[in-house]
Amino acid sequence: MNNVLVRNIIGFVVLVLLQVGVLNQVQLSGFINPYLYILFIILLPLGTPGWLVLLLSFGMGISIDVFSNSPGIHASATLFAGFMRTFLLASLMPRETVEPTDSPNIRLFGAGWFIKYSLMMVVIHHVFLFLVEAFKFSSLHLILWRALLSIVFTMILIVLSQFLFTRNNK
Repeated sequence: MNNVLVRNIIGFVVLVLLQVGVLNQVQLSGFINPYLYILFIILLPLGTPGWLVLLLSFGMGISIDVFSNSPGIHASATLFAGFMRTFLLASLMPRETVEPTDSPNIRLFGAGWFIKYSLMMVVIHHVFLFLVEAFKFSSLHLILWRALLSIVFTMILIVLSQFLFTRNNK
């Protein structure tokens, strides 16, 4: 088994356990819900085929749904984020040469690029998630406010995790 596969399996398990065991219990005034598990999709290696990104995205989302007792809400949001990942990477990818096994992380691509990329992924995921969860547009301002607060908190956790748990690949 190669190092990339082992790292991603461990990352999947750790993020699911962290999300359902700790972060799902954090709800500050009902508006801030951190969803760090999106980091798994953000950090998938650059050479991961699109079909596998979708399969892994669905697997992550359905795992969170099973433990959170939510009927496919997380699966649909992660699937949509996984679908959009390909387009985001194609438009944001720097021109320099990267290896297909490289993960898009803050140390390899720099803070500016990584924050821009991960922020776009988190916005896509969270807005979709909260819209599907509410399943109505009548209180759109509350949905967007809740999404915004959760995006900020999730991004803080993502950036902190990058500084704590990544090392220079090159």
